[in-house]
Amino acid sequence: MTKSPIHSKLQQPYRRTLFKAVAALMSMTLVSGLAIAQTASPTVLRFSDHEPLGGMRTRFLKEVFFPAIEQESKGRLKVEDHWNGELAGPYEALGSAGKLPTVDMATVVPEYTAKELPLHQLFKSFPVGPTGDKQVQFFRRVYQEVPAFNDELAKNDLVSLYFGTGYPVAFYSTTPIADVKDVAGNKWRSASFWHLDFLRNAGATPVTMHWGPEVAAALKNKTLDGLMVNVDSGYMLKAHEMAPNVLVSKDLWLGHLYLVAMKKSVWEGLAVEDKDAIRRAAERSYRTLGRVMDESFNTQIDDLQKAGAKVRTLSLAEAQTWQTMTQYRQIQDAWAAKQQTQGVGNATAVLQQVSTILEASLR
Repeated sequence: MTKSPIHSKLQQPYRRTLFKAVAALMSMTLVSGLAIAQTASPTVLRFSDHEPLGGMRTRFLKEVFFPAIEQESKGRLKVEDHWNGELAGPYEALGSAGKLPTVDMATVVPEYTAKELPLHQLFKSFPVGPTGDKQVQFFRRVYQEVPAFNDELAKNDLVSLYFGTGYPVAFYSTTPIADVKDVAGNKWRSASFWHLDFLRNAGATPVTMHWGPEVAAALKNKTLDGLMVNVDSGYMLKAHEMAPNVLVSKDLWLGHLYLVAMKKSVWEGLAVEDKDAIRRAAERSYRTLGRVMDESFNTQIDDLQKAGAKVRTLSLAEAQTWQTMTQYRQIQDAWAAKQQTQGVGNATAVLQQVSTILEASLR
């Protein structure tokens, strides 16, 4: 589950300093070019996000990407940001960005719109993936080299401006867990259809359950043995209080994308110089995103340990063991074959393209 912001970390001076340093560094790069236009009113872009302002991803947008848009456009563009589902909830974002007149751009989570964005589901189908800046570069290559993804967005009247990603996967267990093989024989909850199949192939009993207090209650009552979830959501749920034995690795990536997408009609109505300004703003933001992701992950692990969790970071070899256990390639092939029967004729070809780029990013 990826909806919960990381409220507890927001108060940490280190985290605030990191974001301020990144934002300050980026703004300094354009000091000589910030001749903000004073004679004309800026074009206001109304933005919607389903999460509260505060977590790593939302703060990066607010403090890095959006200021970069204003700086690169020399004040011609201004982002009016709305958070916490004020304009649209997580399952409404794709429709709001594409159709609602009150929203120009929004955070779109492909996992919540599998019917409309089937090919975008592929990213979660890999148990192991690149980390930090390599992860950023992987996604950039995919969108540059595999036109099917932008085509899929275009069919929904959207243009992707920028993307953010989530924290990696962690295993929260109610009992001591020596390694990933210990998931076998126990009941594990996950939200992703990919991860449910991973757990099944690893010998566990996969469980689906609404995300909320009932998950914590099931862990406490021992009707659920563990959670396979992104590490920050487990922390926010306080899963570590009932399931304090945690295995985690940056290599066990979530593959969860948060696209900042603009309504196609709004994009087409922008001047060429403003489109270029947004592209430059994204380029600037990507340069620092990997470092922020790495530092935020390290802080999250520190928070877990301070809260009493027994956290063990898996080696790359152990993460690769999990990858083998999942039999993910068979799952991917079955998914692609099913998609082709449902009208997604390029599913197999796109799967191969993404696999090739991911393998190259891991070298």
